[in-house]
Amino acid sequence: MRLAWLTALLLSIAVPLAAQRDARLLVVLPKTATDAMVPEVSAVKVLDDRSLEELLHSGFPARLHYRLELWASGGLFDNLQRHAEWDVIVRYNPLERRYSATRIVADRATSLGSLGAMRDVDSALAKPFTPPIAAPKAGDRNRYYWICTLDVEMLSVNDLDEVERWLHGELTPAVHGDRNPGTALGRGVTTLITSVLGGKQRHYEARTKEYRP
Repeated sequence: MRLAWLTALLLSIAVPLAAQRDARLLVVLPKTATDAMVPEVSAVKVLDDRSLEELLHSGFPARLHYRLELWASGGLFDNLQRHAEWDVIVRYNPLERRYSATRIVADRATSLGSLGAMRDVDSALAKPFTPPIAAPKAGDRNRYYWICTLDVEMLSVNDLDEVERWLHGELTPAVHGDRNPGTALGRGVTTLITSVLGGKQRHYEARTKEYRP
């Protein structure tokens, strides 16, 4: 039933999506130098698209996967020092006619609220978030910069039940440590019909300027 319905949905979306002109990823260092120079990350209008909204309304969650990397510059090659990854899952509840957004970091899920409209979802995603990652130590003589990437995809049919179970605390492997939540949601997650997303995942990237802590 789901596959037949999905086929009908895809046939109804005949025109590839144009890239959102205003969609962007922001990674911003604190305005004043501190011992904890970890940037704030925010996503602006990355779900601001009618076709993505239609997919959400049809029961397919959106997954936003972030990866923040700290790089040391200099020498022949720049060196990756450390990284952090996290997800945001956005869903639509047709009975309540509301959206929900959940941020998943390591083994913890944090609700970003029950949201009444897509503009509220956009506002929630645009709020700066400082991920849990160690900054370079003050006085370090190296120069550093941060790179953040964001991949936006719609979860496949096979992942819907797994997402629902994990968010309700019923996904045993993740709970017992066999798979962390990022892996539980990420392993086997495929882009839902590449034509809907313009032929590939939507990918965003941003970086800070170089600085010395």
